[in-house]
Amino acid sequence: MKRFTFLKFILSAAVLSFTMAGTAHADQGTAAEAEAMVKKAVAYIKANGPEKAYEEFTNGKSFKDRDLYIIVYDLKGKNLAQGANPKLVGKDLIGLKDPDGKPLIQMFVDLAKTKGKGWVEGYKFLNPMTQKIEGKAMYLERLGDTFVGCGIYKG
Repeated sequence: MKRFTFLKFILSAAVLSFTMAGTAHADQGTAAEAEAMVKKAVAYIKANGPEKAYEEFTNGKSFKDRDLYIIVYDLKGKNLAQGANPKLVGKDLIGLKDPDGKPLIQMFVDLAKTKGKGWVEGYKFLNPMTQKIEGKAMYLERLGDTFVGCGIYKG
């Protein structure tokens, strides 16, 4: 009987841990949501012009959802809009590297120039929700001499 009770306890703990793991990620944006936000942002730029759009992406609320936010860079690596850290706007960040030495912005620029749109994966960045360095992937689309991106954290 003790063995049955122990097994029941282990099974309950396993179910609880799966439930908790599911809740921990419930507040994170998904890949589909990131792609949708980029498409919405590109449409917003086309409808309202870059100046108004970049201001909204950086300081407004309509392009921020949990850990999802919009970034915009030119193809030389200058930040034009940044939904999580307005202090980066206007800075040339082409040399920015993640904690493992991966050249983040250069990876984004390269994808924008070669493919025009898609995902850049396998780097780390500060999650504004958890304040922890986490794995991240960025979906981006080129728009003229810029690209618009939104990333997802992989906890």
